[in-house]
Amino acid sequence: MKIPVICTTLLIEKSPQALPLGAACIATAIKHSSVTKDLCDVFLKTFCLEDSDFPKDREESSIYIADKLLEFLSAKAKSLKFESAIFCFSVFVWNSIVLEAAANILRKKGFVCIAGGPEITAHPSFYKGFDYTVSGEGELSVPNLIGTIISKNQNFSNEKAFNNSKALDTVIISSAPDLSVIHSPYLDGIIDPAEYGGALWELARGCPFKCAYCYESKGEKTVRLFPMERIKAELELFAKKNIPQVFVLDPTYNVNKKRAVELLRLIASKTPNTFYYFEARAELIDRELAREFTRIPCALQIGLQSANEETLRLVNRPFDKKKFIRGISILNEEGITFGLDLIFGLPGETFCSFRNGIDFAVSQYPNNLEIFCLSILPGTELYDKADSLGMLYEKAPPYHVIQTKSFSTEDMKKAERLSKACSYFYNAGRAVPWFNSVCRVLKYKPSKLFEIFYNKYSEVCERDCTACDHASHEEIQKVQLEFLNLEFKERNLIRYYKAAEDIIKFYGAISRTTDTGKSEYVSLNYDAEYVASDYASDICYFTEHLKPKKNRIQTFLNKGQVDFRNV
Repeated sequence: MKIPVICTTLLIEKSPQALPLGAACIATAIKHSSVTKDLCDVFLKTFCLEDSDFPKDREESSIYIADKLLEFLSAKAKSLKFESAIFCFSVFVWNSIVLEAAANILRKKGFVCIAGGPEITAHPSFYKGFDYTVSGEGELSVPNLIGTIISKNQNFSNEKAFNNSKALDTVIISSAPDLSVIHSPYLDGIIDPAEYGGALWELARGCPFKCAYCYESKGEKTVRLFPMERIKAELELFAKKNIPQVFVLDPTYNVNKKRAVELLRLIASKTPNTFYYFEARAELIDRELAREFTRIPCALQIGLQSANEETLRLVNRPFDKKKFIRGISILNEEGITFGLDLIFGLPGETFCSFRNGIDFAVSQYPNNLEIFCLSILPGTELYDKADSLGMLYEKAPPYHVIQTKSFSTEDMKKAERLSKACSYFYNAGRAVPWFNSVCRVLKYKPSKLFEIFYNKYSEVCERDCTACDHASHEEIQKVQLEFLNLEFKERNLIRYYKAAEDIIKFYGAISRTTDTGKSEYVSLNYDAEYVASDYASDICYFTEHLKPKKNRIQTFLNKGQVDFRNV
């Protein structure tokens, strides 16, 4: 009789970004492995914080997961040896405490619990709530471990399985598998990306860089590629299911330009209407590659992390500012959507240099700027060096930095405030078309404007960061205009406000129509043709050389593109 194996994890939300790919990969591996395919029946069961009945209390949520897993097992494994199940947990920084507590409950009932994933890989001996922890890629090691457990317990009674299995090594260090022999959970049907509204997609594993704060910092500095046959088959599946969006997981998609171009052409031919998200290095962008990105609906996320070259040197992150700016310029010239990342709390960073990083980042016109606190992740090079670098951080997940030699606790709080202001005003406020123009009129650096905005509107910044349903763009735009109206008045620049108001309203309507396809109606102080022109990039020149002309426009979709007309 086969042994049931349940692969499980806890998700933040049900979305393409939160799709349980790790757990699905392990389930597929167990299903196909020559070691386990005749011994086990494998199932995937996930939980989500957004589920209406999921408890908010940590202890209650662990009990809930354990109980629901037993209910699931009872329903799925009626003809199987129910009392001898094995549970495989996919563990991340944020769900580790809850899943470990749930595993402890199941272990007390005699079930075998195995854990793997990024958090376990980083610190496999730290977690004592599981029978076994598997460090590294588990597609080969987990089936082998399960096979060994079963073979050592031929009768596999409930009590026997637990007691005898402890004679095995409890920490398993995996070697990197040959990617050509790994089965795809999408092609296998273990997981359906349509249920999540999109897919996480692996094209390769590994990274050529060794950034000290990253799990890859102690890796082999190599990139292993999935076979083209698998990639093509997965693309055909995405096309068949009309998957709307795909998040490519390669840490640096464009590290191999030839392959990057080849894959972009393949994507364009197979799934021309699917939106793709890539992580890329700006320094490696050239004109040919950028033009291939323009052939598909896509966005790039680029890790700037800091504009302080000494800070980047301390974390082993190569940075060539001239090449970075050149790459970003090409993206802007080709009209490619991209975002930038910044981290606060890095070694050697000061609050002043961090603010300079915000100012530099915004000057590159990113569509979004993600600013987040550094986590000192166990298993990384920075974790080993943290004490010598004078870095104080949380010893439990999410391991956030508390202070460094050059970045005080109060600085960390101020940086967090700037992050929230940027998230609300710039990102959710869709401010990229006009933000730098407004800063120039007000004679504010971007970080200064974020600081002033937070001080005056801290309540909306905090509420929007914690609310499940974020404010609509129309609501945010009202706040933006109210704030800027006050700033223009206080700085005796109110004569320029009407032009700024027009630009903000115009591009706000364009962005909403892009999102929804629905028309918007906007009343303007100036001719819309001028508001939409390059004249609007200089609000002072615009105001001083153009006469106001009241008009009303309608935005609409025209052959897939947003257009406008006078009404």
